[in-house]
This record gives sequence, structure tokens and C-alpha cells, in this order.
Amino acid sequence: MPSALTYPGVYIEEIPSGVRTITGVATSVAAFIGRARRGIVNEPVLINNFGDFERTFGGLWLKSTMSYAVRDFYLNGGSQAVIVRLDKNGAHAKLSLQTSEAEPPETPPLLLIAANVGEWGDDITAKVDHDTKDPADTTLFNLTLSDGVISEKFLNVSADSDNARYVARVLGQGSMLVKVDESEVPDSRPLVTGDPVQASDGSDGGDLESGQFLGSEAGKTGIYALEKTDIFNLLCIPPYKDGNVEYDVIMGDAAAYCEKRRAMLLIDPPIEWTDKDKAKSGIGTGVGTTSKNSALFFPRLKQPNPLRDNQIETFSPCGAVAGVFARTDTERGVWKAPAGLDAALVGVPQLSVSLTDPENGELNPLGINCLRVMPAAGRVIWGSRTLQGDDRRASEWKYIPVRRVALFIEESLYRGTQWVVFEPNDEPLWAQIRLNIGAFMHNLFRQGAFQGSAPREAYFVKCDKETTTQNDINLGIVNIIVGFAPLKPAEFVVIKIQQIAGQIQT
Repeated sequence: MPSALTYPGVYIEEIPSGVRTITGVATSVAAFIGRARRGIVNEPVLINNFGDFERTFGGLWLKSTMSYAVRDFYLNGGSQAVIVRLDKNGAHAKLSLQTSEAEPPETPPLLLIAANVGEWGDDITAKVDHDTKDPADTTLFNLTLSDGVISEKFLNVSADSDNARYVARVLGQGSMLVKVDESEVPDSRPLVTGDPVQASDGSDGGDLESGQFLGSEAGKTGIYALEKTDIFNLLCIPPYKDGNVEYDVIMGDAAAYCEKRRAMLLIDPPIEWTDKDKAKSGIGTGVGTTSKNSALFFPRLKQPNPLRDNQIETFSPCGAVAGVFARTDTERGVWKAPAGLDAALVGVPQLSVSLTDPENGELNPLGINCLRVMPAAGRVIWGSRTLQGDDRRASEWKYIPVRRVALFIEESLYRGTQWVVFEPNDEPLWAQIRLNIGAFMHNLFRQGAFQGSAPREAYFVKCDKETTTQNDINLGIVNIIVGFAPLKPAEFVVIKIQQIAGQIQT
């Protein structure tokens, strides 16, 4: 009732309905980790198309297997991706803008440093003019920057640190190309340049090793840089050099991290798997993990490389597979297996190994998802098992769509029930929980996400005095049990044909 009834009349109150809508989370945000030509290091960057990747990370690059995987992701229907660029001992390009004509200079130069490491920074040029809004102000100047792709112009910047347009602050906040080395900033503006001044000394560093990928959980580097992003559902780490013996180590930690973040790890076949027998023996020795949140796809893709005059080379399949996952989620839902004749691989003219049905039959029971060539459909994904999909394991998480639906429900409920924390732990709260989670699960049932012809056959939500005892209440615990009947893919279709004798006249 109203807090104070003071005057005779009508009082209006709004009563909470108890409805708190639970929204399903995204299911196909793909994270890619590896080398890139440019871009910030050990920071997750969200992109929406390959054009974003080209602008931010420099596009395709011969030293970056990740760049080709990102391209394939978008070719095959991908939407959002999170990119983490890694680097080993790369160096920033630098350029100096003279502030004095005297020899030796009376004042230090204005030193500009490329925004991030890499040889790309050597393409940066800078040009200075003094055609400012106030010619009498000898601290003002205009600065034009370019790297051949991006051009930036900063008008009326100042060498005076007290000025609102102080050059170090303006470039620090507004430039994608450079920042000011603030170790020794001159208080004089740079001289007018005739020809643009060229940067130099940028370096791409060496080949990545496992240390760059594994990073530091405390420092949020390597795979743990993804701690700084809200959500990702698929993780791709393409093998980054031939003969890499550290890939298994990386996959083990990556799979463990995916289990923590409720995501799927898409594993590429090791480069050494050049035929069916090597794949069969290789899976026996392991790929670093047997996580229920991991799936392996074989063989590699054969595609033209535009950076090598379209010569045919082999590439990691994880990007194309992640794109098919995203496309299937959009068209059918996360409960549909991302495999079959509809799961065509776009931009893939050939596969590195051509598999027959009997060969596929040797690999599929081991949990290896095969990529096949099918008449009319072309190159398709022809398997949908997790690494727990080995028949000998008899795992309940055998199939990719079953696991992904569970992860989707877990993440959605985790985010959608945060309001429950610190609420009074009694029947009114339990009823609200049943109402809201039940509405979410029923919506999935109506979309065809579960088995069963009626809701009671498809899912249940329990939260009452049976799940939450008085001891639980005393400990501040509320227990919610959610069950669902997952759809499982029709992996084997058996058609039985029998002759009949026909009608015999007597």
C-alpha cells in the first residue's frame, strides 16, 4: 500500500508482475587468435565483416594463417568475429619531425611512433604545414598522416601542453596511425616539411610460439585476452607454421578455457595429416584435448592464394566451418547440426584429401568430422561430432548440436537470472523463477529446439521446497533444475526395401 495515506481520495499503485524476460544470447560469435599485419596486440576487437578486418588488421597476409580463416568465415556466412592479434618481439616504426634548423638542433624533434608494431608502420608518412587559424600563434601547426590506406589530417594542433589541442592528446585519442613519444616532447612546433617524412624501423617480429598463444591469465594476454570481451561462442586458432609441434599444448589450454567460457573450440587437422591413415593414427595419439567443447574437422582446404598469383595452397578449415555454423544458426537454429548437403563450403574449390564412404566410415566413429565432396552440393561438412563423439566413449555429449544447445541455454540462463541474487529466498521467488525460465524454455520448444509433442515431454523447470531445502535457505542457496530433451541429428539413414509377391489369384 502507499507509504502514507494522508488525504481522502484515490491512490494508484503499480504492482510488479514478476515477469523478467530471459533473452537468448548470441550463438555464433567467432573468436580468432593469431598473427596479423597490423592492429592492437593482445586486445579483443569486434568486427562485423571482412572490410573491418582489412581496415583494422591489414587484410590477408602471407605470415598470417588467421587472416585466411577470417576471410573464409565471412565467405561462408559469418557475422560477428572477435580478433586477438598476437606478436613476438615486433617493433614500432618511428619518424622524427624536426623543430629546429640549427646544427646541432636547439630543440629535440617531435618523435612519432606507429600506433602498433609491425613493418606496416614503415609505410606511414607525415607532413607539416603552418596554415593554421591563428598565424600569430607559433605553437600551432597542421599534421597530415597517411599509410597508403588510411589518411588522417589534424588541424590546429599545438606544441603547448596547456592548449586544448595539445598534439600528444589529440593523436593519442584520434589517430589510428601514430602516437607521440612523450619521453621528450618539444615545446616548439615542427618545421614545415617539403616532401612527406617517412617512418622506418618497424618490425613484424618472429614466428609465434606456444607462449604467445597461452599468454597469461593474470595479464589477460594470449587466449586470455578474451577475458576482456563479453561473449564468444566459437574459438579458432589456425596452425601458424609448418611442422608445429606445440599445437597440442595450445589446444589443451584453449579447450579448458572454452569450457570455462561456455564456447566451442574448432580444431584444425595437424598439417601432417595428409591422408586418411595419418588422420586415423593421429587421433589415436591425440590432439591435445578430448573436451566435450571441442570438434575436429578433416581434411584441410585447397584454395587459390590471391597473394601468390592465385596458386593453389592448403588452408585451415576452421574459419569456413565457423562460417557454416553461423549460417546454420541463422537459417535453422543452434539445434540444427551444421552438416549435410546444406552445409556447403563457399570459396573452397578442392579438399586436400578426397574421402570415400568407407574411409569416412573409419574416421567418423573416432570423432573426426569429415569434409566431403558430394555430387551437386560440392564441398560440404559431413560430420557433427564433438571430440567426445568416439563411439567407445558413449558420451551424452556426442553430437555438436546437443552440446551447443546446452551451452546456449546455460549462458542465457546465467545472464537472465542475475536478478535473483539477494532476493528473499522463499516460494514467491521460486514461483517467479519457474515462470521466467519456463517462458524461455517454452519459446525454444515452440521454435522446434526440443524433442516431444508437448512441453512436458520436451523440458521441465523445478524450483521449490524439494530442490531448495531449509538448510539450503540457511546457507543462502536457491537450487534450480532445468532439463531438456535435445534433438539429435539423423546421422545414419536406413532404408529397407523388400520385394512382395503381388496378389496371387486363387
